[in-house]
Amino acid sequence: MSTIRHFIAGTYAGTVDRTLPVYDPATGETHRQVAAASTAEVEHAIAVAKEAQRAWRSSSLVKRADVFFRLRQILTERADELAAIVTSEHGKVLSDAAGEVSRGIENVEFAAGLLHHLKGERAEQVSRGVDVHSVKQPVGVVACITPFNFPVMVPLWMVASAIACGNAVVLKPSEKDPSAAIWLARAFQEAGLPDGVLNVVNGDKVAVDALLDSKDIGAVSFVGSTPIARSIYERASANGKRVQALGGAKNHMVVMPDADIDGAVTAAISAAYGSAGERCMAVSVLVAVGDIADDLVEGIRSRIGELRIGPGTDPASEMGPLITREHRDKVASYVAGAAAEGGTVVVDGTQRAFEGDGFFTGVSLIDHVTTEMKVYQDEIFGPVLSVVRVNSYEEAVELINANRFGNGTAVFTRDGGTARQFEYDIEVGMVGINVPIPVPVGAFSFGGWKDSLFGDSHIYGPESIGFYTRSKVVTTRWPDHTPAQLDLGFPSNH
Repeated sequence: MSTIRHFIAGTYAGTVDRTLPVYDPATGETHRQVAAASTAEVEHAIAVAKEAQRAWRSSSLVKRADVFFRLRQILTERADELAAIVTSEHGKVLSDAAGEVSRGIENVEFAAGLLHHLKGERAEQVSRGVDVHSVKQPVGVVACITPFNFPVMVPLWMVASAIACGNAVVLKPSEKDPSAAIWLARAFQEAGLPDGVLNVVNGDKVAVDALLDSKDIGAVSFVGSTPIARSIYERASANGKRVQALGGAKNHMVVMPDADIDGAVTAAISAAYGSAGERCMAVSVLVAVGDIADDLVEGIRSRIGELRIGPGTDPASEMGPLITREHRDKVASYVAGAAAEGGTVVVDGTQRAFEGDGFFTGVSLIDHVTTEMKVYQDEIFGPVLSVVRVNSYEEAVELINANRFGNGTAVFTRDGGTARQFEYDIEVGMVGINVPIPVPVGAFSFGGWKDSLFGDSHIYGPESIGFYTRSKVVTTRWPDHTPAQLDLGFPSNH
C-alpha cells in the first residue's frame, strides 16, 4: 500500500510513524495511507517556508506572474490526470472533478494579474513639498487548511493569491483525499516556484493545532464546518493572527409562483444532488411559495429515480458515493429523523441497495419540513433535499434571514422586480437569480455571512489580496534649500 508523504522544501519529507487511511469511496477499501505530521514536522515546514519567503518576496512581480502563467498551462494540459486523482479519493464523478479543476484555474488566472492587484496609491502635494504613497506587502508565512469536498479548487482559492502576494504557504489538506494537494505542489514546482514557498503537511488536529499556535504563521485561511471554523477563528485570532474561516451552510432556493417549473425542477435536482450534496453551496432547502409546491415536489420526485448513481470513474454515473461510511450513516439518520419529526419522506434514498461495500446512498426528498426539525436546522452535507412551504415572498425572506447560516441562496422567478427586491432584502453573502449555485467567478470574492464566515475577509478574488497583504503608507518630504523651522506642534497639511 502506498504512503502519501509530506512535501517540504521541494521534496517528499517526514516520517511515517503515524498514518491515516485513505479510502476509495466507490469500493470502501483502504487503497492508500497518508502520513500524519507531528508538531515537530509542522514546525520544520514553517521554518522552511519562513526562509524561502524572504527570497520570494524580493523576486520581481514579473517573475511571480510567469509562474502562474506556466501553472495555468500545466493545469490545462493535465486536467484529466488531476481530475482522476480527485475521483479516486473523493469519489465524485469525473465530469464533476474536471469542473472543479476548471474553477480552480480561474483563480490561477486571477493571480496571474498580480502586477495590477498589488498596485498601491499615490497622492502628491498633500502638504507643501509632501507626497504620500501606499504599498502592499506580504504577511509572511500563511497557513491554508482545506476541506475534503474540493481538494483542488479550494487550495487554489487560497494558495494562488497568497503566493502571488509574496507569501510562503504551509498547506494542510484534508487527510481524506490528500493526493491532489501534493500534485498541485509538484505542479507549482514545475512552473518555476522556488522550493519551500509552497509546502504540504498532511495529518489531523495535531498538524492544525501546530499551525494555529506557531508564532511564525501570520495568517490562517480555512474552509470547513461551522463548529471547526469557529474554533479555528478563536484560537488563531487569540494568537494574534488574521483569520478567514469559512463555515457551513444551509442554502435555500426560493421558487416563486411565476417561475418556470421545469427549469426550477432541473436546477433543484442538479444543485441538491450534484457531488452527492457534499458542497457548501449545495441547495438543501427548497422554499416553495404559494400553490407551486405540489407541482415542484412531483416534478422532482418523478425525475430523481432516473439518476444514475455509481463509481465516479464510470462515465454513465451522475452521482458518486459519499466520502466515508460514517458520513453516509449520519446522512441516513437525518432522513429517518425527519419522518419521526413529522416530515413527509417522498423519496427515501437510504433504502436504495447498491452492490459492494462502497459508501453509496440514494437521493432523498422530504416535504412539509418545518424550521424545528433537525433536517432543517443542521448542515447535512449529503443528497437530502427538504421542501418548506410558505405562503408569500415576505415569508420566504423572513425564513432565510432567520437562519443562522448565510452562505448562498437563490430565487427563481420571471419577475425582475421580485428578483431585484430579493437581492436587496436577503441577508446572505452570495445570491443567485435563476442561478441555483451562485459561486462567483474568480474575479469576485467568495464568502457568506453570519455563521458561514468567521473573520472579515471573503476568500479569493479582490478580498484575498487585502487578506494576504499588509498596507504600508509612506509620507515623503525631500529637503530643499529653505532652512528648516523648529515646530513642536501637531503636523498640519496646510
